[in-house]
Amino acid sequence: MKKLVFVGLILVGFSGFSQKKIWFDTDIMIGNPDRAPREVDDAITLMMALKFQDKIKIEGISLVTYVDYAYGITEKMLKWYAPNLNIPIYKGSNTCTDVGEENDATIALAAALKKEKLTILALGPATNVATVLKNHPELASQIDEIVFCAGRTPGFHFKPGLEQQIVSDYNFEKDVESFKIVFDSGIKVVLSGFEASVYLFLGKTDYDFLNNSFEGDKWVYDFLRPWSLRHKQLFGNDGFIPFDVTPLGYLTHPQYFKYYENIPVDIVNMENDATIPANRPKEKAFLIASKDSKSKWKCKYAYKTLPGFEEIVLESLKYR
Repeated sequence: MKKLVFVGLILVGFSGFSQKKIWFDTDIMIGNPDRAPREVDDAITLMMALKFQDKIKIEGISLVTYVDYAYGITEKMLKWYAPNLNIPIYKGSNTCTDVGEENDATIALAAALKKEKLTILALGPATNVATVLKNHPELASQIDEIVFCAGRTPGFHFKPGLEQQIVSDYNFEKDVESFKIVFDSGIKVVLSGFEASVYLFLGKTDYDFLNNSFEGDKWVYDFLRPWSLRHKQLFGNDGFIPFDVTPLGYLTHPQYFKYYENIPVDIVNMENDATIPANRPKEKAFLIASKDSKSKWKCKYAYKTLPGFEEIVLESLKYR
C-alpha cells in the first residue's frame, strides 16, 4: 500500500510540472566593436534562460539592432551553453525605424504564433513584436503576455551607480511608436525595467569565477571586465546592473519581485531628464506606470527585486 501511495505522489508531482513556452527577442550587443564596450546584460540573461529550461522553453530567438553581429554571437553562445537544444535564431529589425516591414524574425514569430500560444520576452526595442501585431492583429490572442525591460513610475529617474548621471529608458525610447502598437493590441504587458533592476549589481568578485578554462565562460568574462570599467568611468563604481535578468526573473522566479497589478500606463512627453549623451533632445517621451493615470492601457509593473534573486542569477551562470 505504501508503494502505491508513493507512486501516486510522484505522478501528481509530474502532472503539476509546467514549462512555459517563450519567444526570446533581444538586442544582444556584448563585444560589439561599434564603439566603447557595449551592454552585456542580454548575454547574461540568455545564459540564465538556458540554465532554467525546466521552467521555460525557448521556441525561437529574434534579434533587434546590430542583427548581423548579434546573429554570430548568439549562435556562438548557443553552441557553448545549449549545444543540444537546436534553438533557431532570426534576424529582425536592424534600425528600429521600420515597424511594419517584414523580416526573417517577424515572419518566424508569426508562423510560431499560428501554431501555438507563446509568451514573449522582449529585452530590446519593441519593433519586431509590434510589426507582427501591426501586420497580423489576429495573432494577438496567441500571445499570453509580453515582458519588456522598460518603463518607470512617476518621478523616478534612471541613476546607475553613485547616481551622478541620469540615463535614458533606451528600449522604449528607441522605438516609441512600437510600444503604442503593443499597448493598443490589448495584450497583457509586464514591465520590469531599471526600477526593479537597480537592486542588482555585479562586481568583479561576483563574476570572477567566469575567468576559467571553459572557452565560453572566458569569452564572456573578457567582455564583462571592460563593461564594468566603463560603468565605473560613467557612474562611479566597478561593476554593472544586469537589467534584463529581471524580466526573465518574472518568468522563472516571480516570487522574488514586488508588483503593481493592473496599473494604468501611458506615454507622456516631458522635459528630457537624461544627462548623457551630450547631444540629447530637450524633450522626450516617457513610459510611465501610475495609479493616478486615466490611460486605458494597463500593465503589471515590477518595481522591486527581493533579496536572494541576485544569488540565483550568479548561480545560473556557473558552467554545467
